[in-house]
This record gives sequence, structure tokens and C-alpha cells, in this order.
Amino acid sequence: MSGAPVLPDASRAAPAISARAEAPLTLTRHPARVLGFWPQCAMWGSFGVTLFGPLTGALVTESVGSLPGGLLACAIGTLIAALLLGGAAAIGARLGTPSMVGLRGMLGHRASIVPTVLNIAQNIGWATMEIVVISSAAAAIAGPAWRWPFVVAAGAAATVMSVRPLGTVTFLRTVMLWLVIAGSVYLFVMVLRQPAHPIAQDEVAGLWPGVDLAAAQVVSFAPLAADYSRHSTSGRAAFGSASLGYGLAIFGYYCLGVVAVGHLGGDVGGTHLLGALMALPAGAIAVALLLTDEVDDAFADIYSAAVSVHNIAPGIDRRTTAIIMGVVSTALAGVLDFDQYESFLYLIGSAFVPLFAVAVVDFFWVSGGRWDTSSAATFRWPPALAWLLGFVAYQLIQPGSVPGWSALWAAIRRAAGVHTPGWVGSTLGSMVVAGASAWLLGQLANRLTHPGHRLGASARAHRD
Repeated sequence: MSGAPVLPDASRAAPAISARAEAPLTLTRHPARVLGFWPQCAMWGSFGVTLFGPLTGALVTESVGSLPGGLLACAIGTLIAALLLGGAAAIGARLGTPSMVGLRGMLGHRASIVPTVLNIAQNIGWATMEIVVISSAAAAIAGPAWRWPFVVAAGAAATVMSVRPLGTVTFLRTVMLWLVIAGSVYLFVMVLRQPAHPIAQDEVAGLWPGVDLAAAQVVSFAPLAADYSRHSTSGRAAFGSASLGYGLAIFGYYCLGVVAVGHLGGDVGGTHLLGALMALPAGAIAVALLLTDEVDDAFADIYSAAVSVHNIAPGIDRRTTAIIMGVVSTALAGVLDFDQYESFLYLIGSAFVPLFAVAVVDFFWVSGGRWDTSSAATFRWPPALAWLLGFVAYQLIQPGSVPGWSALWAAIRRAAGVHTPGWVGSTLGSMVVAGASAWLLGQLANRLTHPGHRLGASARAHRD
């Protein structure tokens, strides 16, 4: 079968990661099944150790207006999105394909190019923002003249890591994860030792917009999950490591941002928070330790952007595309800043929250865990329509703040007379709409194709 190789579920015992084991260079080669629960958990935990965590946690707290509310919003958003992330990872372990290639089974080969292009764009964007944060924080420590050298150094390091992804996973597990724990604990202790300050109420939007921000950070990794979990030894290991490893780590760093808003005072929005953390006694040293681990998130984005290209050009060497993606991200990081970060998060969520809600429901409960991921995969209208409905629901509930785009959806909402209660967030709302639509439309399509089909028969047959 041309296109993606369809591999059996890897439920056998995990061998040790060989020094020579690496991700396949093209789509036509089988991935090495060498990652058990703990290596993946360390990898996902390392991805969750990111300065974007406290930055997002601060945004959430300012949106909610209180420390308890900020913690609650972060907990809800992380839980919802971590389960979705785990489901995406489990699908990758079952199929043995990169994320975007796997979506051929849900949308068809040609239609899957749409999320592929979006994913390449968002990964370049995330890699760019990671390099911006690294270089900005490093320049704050070493001096403004060092920003460009750190842009180049961070971009080069992330690109080199993306050429050898499995070797990087081993490095993250054995060195980087433990290196940053001391810095993380120190920052928590020092922030909590500062006197409490009142939180400004001029930007309060409510609990659920904060939930959306917290969830969007986690969901941004769902399109990347299968790029790594295809190397997993089992679906359970993939699900547990992604949901627990990333969920717990990112929630911890959200909490750092939450308490920073309440204890550091002043303007801690955007990269100002990094300056406030570095102003603590020995804070610059602790932040510098975290910066060494920040490069792995940029690596993850560059690598996934590179392998996403395989859904369009399966024979191209991923090392070539990784270098191209790394150069583009590094160049963009030299000219962009942090101002549109919040809007960027909302845009990511609006596309990928409903997409992977549909993917999880369709794969496990409609298709019975069987997708055609070959280049001959045909268009499937039920999941495509469900994705569209979820996307529309997200925009109607929370169109974000991108000029022009948000005004358009606000006008559509007024014209349609849509009024959503304050407790319905766009993340939860779009997931429910997309997931429910995927199940109902999938069952309808099955009944039309097979008149004797009963509701839920596919999932029950798979369990049997």
C-alpha cells in the first residue's frame, strides 16, 4: 500500500533505546518502537517545562481576576486538554504514522492536507515564539546586544536536535529534565516568599476565557503527539505518558505564573514576567537553567513541522525539511515580538481543539480503531463536517482579538442571535459540539452505508 505504512499495534515489551535507533527519514520506512512509558513521560514532562507555562498562567490569572480562580481555570483547562492530548498520542501509537498522515484516515488524503498546512504554520509559529522567549530572556541576562546571537544559537540548537529526535529524547530523559528541577523549585519558593499584592481587575473576562487559554497551550501539542508516540511500545504507554507527563508539568508551570501575578506585583504581562522572575535573588541563574530546557520545545515544533511535510511529499528526507523549518523559524524570531501571543493561542485552539475532539471520537467510537492511512484514503464527510461545526462553535463563543477576524465573527453572532452563557467556554463548547457531531454523523453515515447497522455497533465490535 502506497503512502503510509500501516503497522500493527506495538504491545510487546519495550527494548532499550538503541544508540542507532532513530526516526525514519521518509514516510516509506517503519518507525522504531522503542519508547516505553517512562522515556515518553520524561519527554512530555520536559516539553511541559517551559517558560510559556508561567507566561500563560499569568494571562489566565489576569483574565480570571483572582489566585484561586486562576488555579481553577488552569486545572480545568489542563485536564480537558491533557485527555485530548493523550487520545491523540494513543492514536499515533496504534497507527504508527506521523500525526498529519494519520488524519488521512479521518478526512481522506487530499482533505488532510488542510490541517497539515495549518499544523506546519502553527509549528513554525510556536518554534518562532519559543526562540523569541529564549533570546529575550537571555538578552535580559547578558545584555540587549546578545539578543541576535541567542536567536541564532537557540534556532541552531533546536534544528540540530530535530535531526536526531530519538537521540534527543534520551538526552532529555537523562540530563535536561533533572537539570531544571532545581531552578523550578527555587523560583516557586522565592515567588511565594514575596508579599501578596492585589490583582488588577481591569482585564477580567471570567473563568472560562481563562480555561480556554490554559487548554490552548496543551492542545497545541496534540497535532505533534503522534510524531513521537508512533515510536511507543503500546497505546496505553502513549496515552498515559502524554496526558500525565505533559499535563502535570505544564500545570506546575501555570501555577508559577498564577502565584507570580499575586506576589510579584506590577506589570507581569508577557515577557515582563521573565524580568520580574530574574529580579529575584539569584533569579537570573534559575531562569538561565530553565532556558537550557526551553530549546526542546522549539525542537519539537521544528521536527513536527518537518515530518508533517511527509503527508504532502512522503519521499522527502525529514532532515532537509527540518533544516528549512529551523532556518525559517530562526529568521522570524529575529523580527517578531510577543505582543500577539494571546491571540495566537486562541487561533490555535479554534482549529485544533475541535479537530482532535473529532479524531478521538471517530477513531475509538465510530471507526472502531481502523483508519485507512494510505495515499488512496478517500474523503469522509462526517468527520469533516463535525470539525467545521466545532470550529464555528469556537468562533461564535470566543472569536479572540485578531483584528478583522474577531469583528467578523462578532457580527455573525449578532446576526444569528447567538447568546452563550458565561459558563460555556469556547474550548469545552467546541469539543462537545465537535465530538457529539462526529459520533452522530458517523453513526448516520454507517446506517446509510449499512442499513442493518445499529448505533454504537462499531465501537462494541471493536471491544469484542
